[in-house]
Amino acid sequence: MKPVQVGLIGWGTVGCGVARLLTESGNRYHQRLGTQLILRKVADLDLETPRPMNLDPRLLTRQAQDILDDPEIDIVVELIGGVDAARELVMVAIARGKHVVTANKHLLALYGNEIFQAAAQAGVEIGFEGSVGGGIPLILSLRQGLAANRIQEMFGILNGTANYILTRMAAEGASFQQALQEAQDQGYAEADPSLDVEGTDTAHKLAILMALAYGVPINFEAIAIEGISDLELVDLQFAREFGYQIKLLAITRDDGERIEARVHPTMIPLDHILANVNGAYNAVYITGDAVGPILLYGQGAGMMSTGSAVVADLIELARNLTHGIKRRLPALGIEHVSQTNREVKPLDDLITNYYFRFAAQDRPGVLSKVAGILGQNQISIAAVIQKGRGLQESVPIVMITHEAREAHVRQALAAIDQLPEIAHKTILLRIEDPGLDAAQI
Repeated sequence: MKPVQVGLIGWGTVGCGVARLLTESGNRYHQRLGTQLILRKVADLDLETPRPMNLDPRLLTRQAQDILDDPEIDIVVELIGGVDAARELVMVAIARGKHVVTANKHLLALYGNEIFQAAAQAGVEIGFEGSVGGGIPLILSLRQGLAANRIQEMFGILNGTANYILTRMAAEGASFQQALQEAQDQGYAEADPSLDVEGTDTAHKLAILMALAYGVPINFEAIAIEGISDLELVDLQFAREFGYQIKLLAITRDDGERIEARVHPTMIPLDHILANVNGAYNAVYITGDAVGPILLYGQGAGMMSTGSAVVADLIELARNLTHGIKRRLPALGIEHVSQTNREVKPLDDLITNYYFRFAAQDRPGVLSKVAGILGQNQISIAAVIQKGRGLQESVPIVMITHEAREAHVRQALAAIDQLPEIAHKTILLRIEDPGLDAAQI
Protein backbone atom coordinates (compact mmCIF):
# COMPACT_ATOMS: atom_id res chain seq x y z
CA MET A 1 0.00 0.00 0.00
CA LYS A 2 1.07 3.57 -0.63
CA PRO A 3 2.82 5.11 2.42
CA VAL A 4 1.00 7.87 4.27
CA GLN A 5 3.15 11.01 4.43
CA VAL A 6 3.03 13.46 7.33
CA GLY A 7 4.16 17.08 7.58
CA LEU A 8 4.75 18.42 11.09
CA ILE A 9 4.51 22.18 11.70
CA GLY A 10 5.86 23.02 15.16
CA TRP A 11 8.85 21.21 16.63
CA GLY A 12 8.37 22.16 20.26
CA THR A 13 7.66 19.94 23.23
CA VAL A 14 4.72 18.01 21.75
CA GLY A 15 6.23 18.15 18.28
CA CYS A 16 9.30 16.36 19.62
CA GLY A 17 7.07 13.66 21.08
CA VAL A 18 5.30 13.18 17.76
CA ALA A 19 8.57 13.10 15.82
CA ARG A 20 10.07 10.60 18.26
CA LEU A 21 7.09 8.25 18.00
CA LEU A 22 6.99 8.40 14.21
CA THR A 23 10.72 7.82 13.79
CA GLU A 24 11.30 5.29 16.57
CA SER A 25 8.05 3.28 16.41
CA GLY A 26 7.51 3.21 12.66
CA ASN A 27 7.76 -0.58 12.41
CA ARG A 28 5.01 -1.06 14.99
CA TYR A 29 2.72 1.36 13.18
CA HIS A 30 3.49 -0.42 9.89
CA GLN A 31 2.31 -3.68 11.42
CA ARG A 32 -0.89 -2.08 12.68
CA LEU A 33 -1.67 -0.22 9.47
CA GLY A 34 -0.31 -2.48 6.77
CA THR A 35 1.45 0.54 5.33
CA GLN A 36 4.12 3.02 6.38
CA LEU A 37 3.40 6.22 8.29
CA ILE A 38 6.28 8.47 7.28
CA LEU A 39 7.41 11.80 8.71
CA ARG A 40 8.29 13.64 5.51
CA LYS A 41 8.99 17.20 6.71
CA VAL A 42 9.23 19.19 9.95
CA ALA A 43 8.84 22.98 9.94
CA ASP A 44 9.82 25.34 12.74
CA LEU A 45 11.21 28.87 12.81
CA ASP A 46 13.75 27.81 15.44
CA LEU A 47 15.96 24.94 14.33
CA GLU A 48 18.91 25.80 16.58
CA THR A 49 17.56 25.19 20.09
CA PRO A 50 18.65 21.73 21.30
CA ARG A 51 15.84 19.17 21.36
CA PRO A 52 15.55 15.92 23.35
CA MET A 53 15.85 14.03 20.05
CA ASN A 54 17.69 14.32 16.75
CA LEU A 55 16.20 14.39 13.29
CA ASP A 56 17.75 14.02 9.88
CA PRO A 57 18.55 17.64 8.86
CA ARG A 58 17.09 16.90 5.42
CA LEU A 59 13.65 16.71 7.05
CA LEU A 60 13.88 20.19 8.53
CA THR A 61 12.66 23.48 7.10
CA ARG A 62 11.90 26.92 8.46
CA GLN A 63 9.04 27.38 6.02
CA ALA A 64 5.62 25.92 6.84
CA GLN A 65 4.77 26.66 3.23
CA ASP A 66 7.13 23.86 2.19
CA ILE A 67 4.75 21.42 3.89
CA LEU A 68 1.56 23.02 2.60
CA ASP A 69 2.94 23.06 -0.99
CA ASP A 70 4.18 19.45 -0.96
CA PRO A 71 1.71 17.32 -2.97
CA GLU A 72 3.08 14.12 -1.41
CA ILE A 73 2.05 15.12 2.12
CA ASP A 74 -1.33 13.65 3.06
CA ILE A 75 -1.69 14.92 6.64
CA VAL A 76 -0.55 18.19 8.19
CA VAL A 77 0.06 18.28 11.95
CA GLU A 78 -0.31 21.76 13.47
CA LEU A 79 1.51 22.14 16.80
CA ILE A 80 2.60 25.77 16.82
CA GLY A 81 0.01 26.89 19.38
CA GLY A 82 -1.61 30.30 19.46
CA VAL A 83 -4.53 31.24 17.29
CA ASP A 84 -4.02 33.53 14.30
CA ALA A 85 -1.07 31.87 12.55
CA ALA A 86 -2.36 28.40 13.44
CA ARG A 87 -5.79 29.21 12.02
CA GLU A 88 -4.28 30.39 8.75
CA LEU A 89 -2.11 27.28 8.42
CA VAL A 90 -5.01 24.93 9.14
CA MET A 91 -7.36 26.65 6.71
CA VAL A 92 -4.75 26.62 3.93
CA ALA A 93 -4.05 22.92 4.54
CA ILE A 94 -7.78 22.18 4.30
CA ALA A 95 -8.07 24.20 1.10
CA ARG A 96 -5.19 22.17 -0.36
CA GLY A 97 -7.12 18.96 0.37
CA LYS A 98 -4.90 17.82 3.21
CA HIS A 99 -6.17 16.21 6.39
CA VAL A 100 -5.20 18.03 9.59
CA VAL A 101 -4.29 16.92 13.11
CA THR A 102 -4.02 19.53 15.86
CA ALA A 103 -3.70 19.65 19.63
CA ASN A 104 -4.61 23.34 19.73
CA LYS A 105 -7.57 23.66 22.12
CA HIS A 106 -7.41 27.49 22.04
CA LEU A 107 -7.79 27.46 18.27
CA LEU A 108 -10.68 24.99 18.32
CA ALA A 109 -12.49 26.73 21.17
CA LEU A 110 -12.58 29.96 19.17
CA TYR A 111 -12.68 28.77 15.55
CA GLY A 112 -13.53 25.08 15.67
CA ASN A 113 -16.96 25.57 14.07
CA GLU A 114 -15.39 27.35 11.10
CA ILE A 115 -12.60 24.78 10.77
CA PHE A 116 -14.89 21.75 10.96
CA GLN A 117 -17.27 23.27 8.39
CA ALA A 118 -14.41 24.01 5.99
CA ALA A 119 -13.09 20.47 6.41
CA ALA A 120 -16.52 18.97 5.69
CA GLN A 121 -16.88 21.05 2.54
CA ALA A 122 -13.38 20.05 1.39
CA GLY A 123 -13.94 16.36 2.18
CA VAL A 124 -11.03 16.15 4.62
CA GLU A 125 -10.84 15.24 8.28
CA ILE A 126 -9.64 16.97 11.44
CA GLY A 127 -8.04 14.95 14.23
CA PHE A 128 -7.93 16.70 17.60
CA GLU A 129 -7.56 14.04 20.30
CA GLY A 130 -4.56 15.85 21.80
CA SER A 131 -6.52 19.06 22.36
CA VAL A 132 -8.18 17.87 25.58
CA GLY A 133 -6.66 15.77 28.33
CA GLY A 134 -3.25 15.03 26.79
CA GLY A 135 -2.98 11.27 26.35
CA ILE A 136 -6.41 10.49 27.83
CA PRO A 137 -8.72 9.28 25.01
CA LEU A 138 -11.51 11.71 25.81
CA ILE A 139 -12.45 12.66 22.25
CA LEU A 140 -12.52 9.02 21.18
CA SER A 141 -14.67 8.09 24.17
CA LEU A 142 -17.27 10.79 23.56
CA ARG A 143 -17.42 10.33 19.79
CA GLN A 144 -17.53 6.53 19.78
CA GLY A 145 -17.28 4.69 23.08
CA LEU A 146 -20.20 6.57 24.66
CA ALA A 147 -22.23 7.10 21.49
CA ALA A 148 -25.11 5.01 22.88
CA ASN A 149 -25.56 7.41 25.79
CA ARG A 150 -27.15 10.74 26.53
CA ILE A 151 -24.41 12.46 28.48
CA GLN A 152 -26.04 13.76 31.64
CA GLU A 153 -23.08 15.50 33.23
CA MET A 154 -19.30 15.86 33.15
CA PHE A 155 -16.94 17.01 35.88
CA GLY A 156 -13.39 17.56 34.71
CA ILE A 157 -9.98 18.34 36.17
CA LEU A 158 -8.53 19.53 32.88
CA ASN A 159 -5.55 21.68 33.80
CA GLY A 160 -2.49 20.04 35.31
CA THR A 161 -0.92 23.32 36.41
CA ALA A 162 -3.93 24.36 38.50
CA ASN A 163 -4.32 20.86 39.92
CA TYR A 164 -0.64 20.73 40.86
CA ILE A 165 -0.94 24.07 42.69
CA LEU A 166 -4.04 23.02 44.60
CA THR A 167 -2.45 19.68 45.49
CA ARG A 168 0.64 21.37 46.94
CA MET A 169 -1.49 23.83 48.90
CA ALA A 170 -3.64 21.04 50.35
CA ALA A 171 -0.85 18.54 51.04
CA GLU A 172 2.05 20.78 52.05
CA GLY A 173 0.36 23.91 53.38
CA ALA A 174 1.98 26.05 50.69
CA SER A 175 0.55 29.43 49.77
CA PHE A 176 -0.78 29.97 46.26
CA GLN A 177 2.33 31.93 45.27
CA GLN A 178 4.67 29.31 46.72
CA ALA A 179 2.86 26.50 44.92
CA LEU A 180 2.82 28.47 41.66
CA GLN A 181 6.56 29.11 41.87
CA GLU A 182 7.16 25.41 42.47
CA ALA A 183 4.97 24.55 39.47
CA GLN A 184 7.05 26.90 37.32
CA ASP A 185 10.29 25.43 38.66
CA GLN A 186 9.04 21.92 37.82
CA GLY A 187 8.03 22.97 34.30
CA TYR A 188 4.29 22.52 34.91
CA ALA A 189 3.49 26.24 34.65
CA GLU A 190 4.47 28.83 32.05
CA ALA A 191 6.23 32.07 32.91
CA ASP A 192 2.81 33.68 32.37
CA PRO A 193 0.43 31.16 33.99
CA SER A 194 -2.73 33.24 33.62
CA LEU A 195 -4.49 30.95 31.10
CA ASP A 196 -4.00 28.04 33.50
CA VAL A 197 -4.74 29.57 36.90
CA GLU A 198 -7.58 31.83 35.75
CA GLY A 199 -9.51 28.91 34.26
CA THR A 200 -9.35 29.94 30.59
CA ASP A 201 -7.42 26.88 29.42
CA THR A 202 -9.91 24.62 31.21
CA ALA A 203 -12.80 26.49 29.57
CA HIS A 204 -11.26 26.02 26.10
CA LYS A 205 -11.30 22.28 26.70
CA LEU A 206 -14.79 22.29 28.19
CA ALA A 207 -16.14 24.05 25.10
CA ILE A 208 -14.86 21.21 22.93
CA LEU A 209 -16.18 18.49 25.25
CA MET A 210 -19.63 20.09 25.40
CA ALA A 211 -19.90 20.11 21.61
CA LEU A 212 -19.01 16.43 21.52
CA ALA A 213 -21.31 15.49 24.39
CA TYR A 214 -24.41 17.38 23.27
CA GLY A 215 -24.09 17.68 19.50
CA VAL A 216 -24.09 21.48 19.53
CA PRO A 217 -21.70 24.02 18.02
CA ILE A 218 -18.68 25.00 20.09
CA ASN A 219 -19.64 27.95 22.30
CA PHE A 220 -16.70 29.09 24.41
CA GLU A 221 -18.20 32.52 25.10
CA ALA A 222 -21.13 31.00 27.01
CA ILE A 223 -18.95 29.40 29.71
CA ALA A 224 -18.75 31.12 33.10
CA ILE A 225 -15.11 31.19 34.20
CA GLU A 226 -13.39 31.79 37.54
CA GLY A 227 -9.83 30.90 38.46
CA ILE A 228 -7.93 29.92 41.59
CA SER A 229 -5.65 32.92 42.08
CA ASP A 230 -7.84 34.39 44.85
CA LEU A 231 -7.82 31.19 46.90
CA GLU A 232 -5.91 31.24 50.17
CA LEU A 233 -4.52 28.35 52.15
CA VAL A 234 -7.12 28.97 54.84
CA ASP A 235 -9.89 28.11 52.36
CA LEU A 236 -8.45 24.67 51.71
CA GLN A 237 -8.06 24.16 55.47
CA PHE A 238 -11.65 25.16 56.19
CA ALA A 239 -12.88 23.01 53.31
CA ARG A 240 -11.18 20.01 54.85
CA GLU A 241 -12.77 20.74 58.23
CA PHE A 242 -16.15 20.49 56.51
CA GLY A 243 -15.12 17.27 54.71
CA TYR A 244 -14.27 18.70 51.29
CA GLN A 245 -11.40 19.12 48.86
CA ILE A 246 -11.10 22.09 46.49
CA LYS A 247 -10.48 21.42 42.79
CA LEU A 248 -10.65 23.62 39.71
CA LEU A 249 -13.47 21.88 37.86
CA ALA A 250 -15.04 22.12 34.45
CA ILE A 251 -18.72 21.33 34.99
CA THR A 252 -21.44 20.75 32.44
CA ARG A 253 -24.92 19.24 32.81
CA ASP A 254 -27.83 18.59 30.49
CA ASP A 255 -31.18 19.05 32.23
CA GLY A 256 -33.12 18.28 29.07
CA GLU A 257 -33.76 21.91 28.24
CA ARG A 258 -30.67 23.92 29.11
CA ILE A 259 -26.99 23.16 29.53
CA GLU A 260 -24.83 24.19 32.46
CA ALA A 261 -21.34 25.33 31.49
CA ARG A 262 -18.97 26.64 34.14
CA VAL A 263 -15.34 26.54 35.29
CA HIS A 264 -14.47 27.51 38.85
CA PRO A 265 -12.83 26.23 42.04
CA THR A 266 -15.28 23.77 43.54
CA MET A 267 -15.62 21.99 46.86
CA ILE A 268 -16.24 18.25 46.45
CA PRO A 269 -16.50 15.58 49.18
CA LEU A 270 -13.24 14.00 50.27
CA ASP A 271 -14.56 10.58 49.28
CA HIS A 272 -15.38 11.68 45.71
CA ILE A 273 -13.05 10.02 43.22
CA LEU A 274 -11.98 13.40 41.77
CA ALA A 275 -10.88 14.61 45.22
CA ASN A 276 -7.98 12.16 44.98
CA VAL A 277 -6.73 13.20 41.54
CA ASN A 278 -3.50 14.94 42.49
CA GLY A 279 -0.44 16.59 41.00
CA ALA A 280 -0.43 17.40 37.31
CA TYR A 281 -2.87 14.62 36.42
CA ASN A 282 -6.20 15.18 34.67
CA ALA A 283 -9.47 13.29 35.06
CA VAL A 284 -12.99 13.55 33.72
CA TYR A 285 -15.97 12.02 35.52
CA ILE A 286 -18.74 11.37 33.00
CA THR A 287 -22.26 10.15 33.66
CA GLY A 288 -24.25 8.63 30.81
CA ASP A 289 -27.86 7.55 30.98
CA ALA A 290 -26.97 3.98 30.00
CA VAL A 291 -23.40 3.43 31.17
CA GLY A 292 -23.69 5.32 34.47
CA PRO A 293 -20.63 7.07 35.93
CA ILE A 294 -17.17 6.45 34.49
CA LEU A 295 -13.75 8.04 35.08
CA LEU A 296 -11.08 8.76 32.48
CA TYR A 297 -7.74 9.56 34.14
CA GLY A 298 -4.15 10.15 33.11
CA GLN A 299 -1.44 12.63 32.23
CA GLY A 300 -3.09 15.71 30.85
CA ALA A 301 -0.09 17.21 29.07
CA GLY A 302 3.53 16.58 28.17
CA MET A 303 5.75 15.59 25.30
CA MET A 304 4.93 11.90 25.09
CA SER A 305 1.39 11.81 26.47
CA THR A 306 0.06 14.46 24.10
CA GLY A 307 2.32 13.12 21.37
CA SER A 308 0.60 9.76 21.87
CA ALA A 309 -2.80 11.36 21.23
CA VAL A 310 -1.58 13.14 18.10
CA VAL A 311 -0.10 9.96 16.64
CA ALA A 312 -3.30 8.06 17.49
CA ASP A 313 -5.11 10.55 15.24
CA LEU A 314 -2.51 10.01 12.53
CA ILE A 315 -2.99 6.25 12.70
CA GLU A 316 -6.77 6.61 12.48
CA LEU A 317 -6.53 8.93 9.48
CA ALA A 318 -3.96 6.64 7.84
CA ARG A 319 -6.32 3.68 8.24
CA ASN A 320 -9.06 5.62 6.49
CA LEU A 321 -6.72 6.70 3.70
CA THR A 322 -5.43 3.20 3.01
CA HIS A 323 -9.00 1.89 2.71
CA GLY A 324 -10.28 4.80 0.65
CA ILE A 325 -12.63 5.97 3.41
CA LYS A 326 -13.48 9.65 3.77
CA ARG A 327 -15.20 11.24 6.74
CA ARG A 328 -16.41 7.97 8.28
CA LEU A 329 -16.97 9.86 11.52
CA PRO A 330 -18.06 13.52 11.70
CA ALA A 331 -15.70 15.78 13.64
CA LEU A 332 -18.09 16.26 16.56
CA GLY A 333 -19.52 12.75 16.36
CA ILE A 334 -22.94 13.70 15.00
CA GLU A 335 -23.84 14.04 11.34
CA HIS A 336 -25.89 17.21 11.58
CA VAL A 337 -24.85 19.51 14.39
CA SER A 338 -27.74 21.70 15.45
CA GLN A 339 -27.40 25.14 13.94
CA THR A 340 -29.34 26.60 16.86
CA ASN A 341 -27.38 26.74 20.07
CA ARG A 342 -29.19 25.17 22.98
CA GLU A 343 -29.51 27.71 25.73
CA VAL A 344 -26.68 27.71 28.24
CA LYS A 345 -28.02 28.34 31.72
CA PRO A 346 -26.93 31.76 33.02
CA LEU A 347 -24.82 31.48 36.15
CA ASP A 348 -27.42 33.57 38.00
CA ASP A 349 -29.89 30.68 37.58
CA LEU A 350 -27.57 28.11 39.15
CA ILE A 351 -28.91 26.48 42.30
CA THR A 352 -26.30 24.81 44.48
CA ASN A 353 -24.67 24.92 47.93
CA TYR A 354 -22.13 27.58 48.81
CA TYR A 355 -19.14 28.24 51.03
CA PHE A 356 -18.61 31.79 52.27
CA ARG A 357 -15.61 33.17 54.14
CA PHE A 358 -16.21 36.58 55.68
CA ALA A 359 -13.40 38.71 57.13
CA ALA A 360 -15.29 40.25 60.04
CA GLN A 361 -14.39 42.43 62.98
CA ASP A 362 -14.53 40.43 66.19
CA ARG A 363 -17.41 42.18 67.93
CA PRO A 364 -20.89 41.19 69.11
CA GLY A 365 -23.73 41.25 66.61
CA VAL A 366 -21.72 40.79 63.41
CA LEU A 367 -22.82 37.22 62.84
CA SER A 368 -26.47 38.13 63.33
CA LYS A 369 -26.20 40.97 60.78
CA VAL A 370 -24.65 38.63 58.22
CA ALA A 371 -27.22 35.90 58.88
CA GLY A 372 -30.02 38.45 58.62
CA ILE A 373 -28.97 39.60 55.16
CA LEU A 374 -28.63 36.00 54.00
CA GLY A 375 -32.11 35.22 55.29
CA GLN A 376 -33.57 38.24 53.53
CA ASN A 377 -32.19 36.77 50.29
CA GLN A 378 -33.62 33.28 50.84
CA ILE A 379 -30.26 31.75 51.82
CA SER A 380 -30.35 29.22 54.64
CA ILE A 381 -27.22 28.44 56.68
CA ALA A 382 -26.27 24.76 57.10
CA ALA A 383 -23.14 25.17 59.22
CA VAL A 384 -20.86 27.88 60.63
CA ILE A 385 -17.26 28.00 61.85
CA GLN A 386 -16.20 31.14 63.70
CA LYS A 387 -12.63 31.15 64.90
CA GLY A 388 -11.78 32.35 68.41
CA ARG A 389 -10.76 35.80 69.45
CA GLY A 390 -7.25 36.98 68.77
CA LEU A 391 -5.23 40.06 68.06
CA GLN A 392 -6.12 40.11 64.36
CA GLU A 393 -7.87 43.10 62.87
CA SER A 394 -10.51 40.68 61.53
CA VAL A 395 -11.40 37.05 62.06
CA PRO A 396 -12.86 34.58 59.59
CA ILE A 397 -16.48 33.55 59.74
CA VAL A 398 -17.04 30.55 57.47
CA MET A 399 -20.46 29.29 56.41
CA ILE A 400 -21.88 26.44 54.37
CA THR A 401 -25.35 27.03 52.95
CA HIS A 402 -28.23 24.88 51.93
CA GLU A 403 -29.09 25.11 48.24
CA ALA A 404 -29.49 28.69 47.08
CA ARG A 405 -29.79 30.56 43.81
CA GLU A 406 -26.66 32.27 42.52
CA ALA A 407 -28.47 35.55 41.85
CA HIS A 408 -29.66 35.68 45.46
CA VAL A 409 -26.15 34.86 46.69
CA ARG A 410 -24.62 37.67 44.65
CA GLN A 411 -27.19 40.13 45.90
CA ALA A 412 -26.66 39.10 49.54
CA LEU A 413 -22.86 39.26 49.36
CA ALA A 414 -22.97 42.71 47.74
CA ALA A 415 -24.92 43.93 50.77
CA ILE A 416 -22.77 42.10 53.32
CA ASP A 417 -19.55 43.44 51.85
CA GLN A 418 -20.86 46.96 52.44
CA LEU A 419 -21.15 46.40 56.19
CA PRO A 420 -18.56 48.44 58.15
CA GLU A 421 -17.71 45.31 60.16
CA ILE A 422 -16.61 43.38 57.02
CA ALA A 423 -12.97 44.08 56.22
CA HIS A 424 -12.52 42.41 52.82
CA LYS A 425 -14.54 41.08 49.93
CA THR A 426 -16.21 37.79 50.83
CA ILE A 427 -14.73 34.61 49.36
CA LEU A 428 -17.34 32.44 47.62
CA LEU A 429 -16.94 28.81 46.57
CA ARG A 430 -19.56 26.54 45.07
CA ILE A 431 -20.11 23.04 46.43
CA GLU A 432 -20.98 19.92 44.44
CA ASP A 433 -22.44 17.49 46.97
CA PRO A 434 -25.93 16.08 46.31
CA GLY A 435 -26.09 14.62 49.82
CA LEU A 436 -25.37 17.83 51.68
CA ASP A 437 -27.59 18.85 54.63
CA ALA A 438 -26.96 20.30 58.05
CA ALA A 439 -27.00 16.96 59.86
CA GLN A 440 -24.13 15.62 57.76
CA ILE A 441 -21.63 18.42 58.43
